[in-house]
Amino acid sequence: MPPNTEKPDCWLNAFAKNYFSQFGEDGILERIFEVIPDIDRWCVEFGAWDGKHLSNTCNRILSHGYAAVLFESHPRRFQELQSNYAQSPRTITFRQAVGFGPEDNLDRLLEQTQIPWTFDLLSIDIDGNDYHVWDAVQKYRPKVVVIEFNPTVSDSLEFVQEKNINVMHGSSLLALVRLGRRKQYELVATTFCNALFVDSCYFPLFGIRDNSIGQLRSDNSAVSYLFYGFDGTVMLRGSRNMLWHGLPLDERMMQVLPQHLRQYPDNYND
Repeated sequence: MPPNTEKPDCWLNAFAKNYFSQFGEDGILERIFEVIPDIDRWCVEFGAWDGKHLSNTCNRILSHGYAAVLFESHPRRFQELQSNYAQSPRTITFRQAVGFGPEDNLDRLLEQTQIPWTFDLLSIDIDGNDYHVWDAVQKYRPKVVVIEFNPTVSDSLEFVQEKNINVMHGSSLLALVRLGRRKQYELVATTFCNALFVDSCYFPLFGIRDNSIGQLRSDNSAVSYLFYGFDGTVMLRGSRNMLWHGLPLDERMMQVLPQHLRQYPDNYND
């Protein structure tokens, strides 16, 4: 990926590369850990799937000698996870969903391991409650956090889904940036649906002057914009497809007013 001359603070995206990741996170993480000192080579990921599929940690484990704690709750995927790392004694696997309650939050679960308090990398991808599980991490302080956001939400909207294990809406990038700031983390890069944060103590090392979403988010292709005219006509612009379900969004099906009432209200009596 060539350097973005219009958004120079996006410089990390020039290193995007996939070995196992989906949207270039592997290459960006390689560059981040060339910048950050005091590496301890420990990482955590959930949900980990089979430990390789679209993984943000597999490259760190296989190519950079990382120890890992990997969580996966799905029975078949967990069996594959165990099989893939059967010969990796420094990889700890748990058939466990990571949540935000007193018994299943990440702090509580990691206490069963020897992982350092300030381990290198935490990857959160659970298609829903990502915001809440990160918010619940209080004792451990990873140097870098990769967390999934809902890419269909516009940059200006702070949306946090209901705190419910049965809800899979996801949260907006703006919500995660504000959560990160409260936790003293700073945004350094984004991919299509992942935000990459570093502990604020390392942020000055990256030479990023403006880490606002407007500067660091370069792909809004999944965002749909819904608005209406003075006559009440509902209009749809931007993405016209449901990203995960592959179904079209049809402007005609979104009309609230019938055609004969779509006019400026002052004209109804003319």
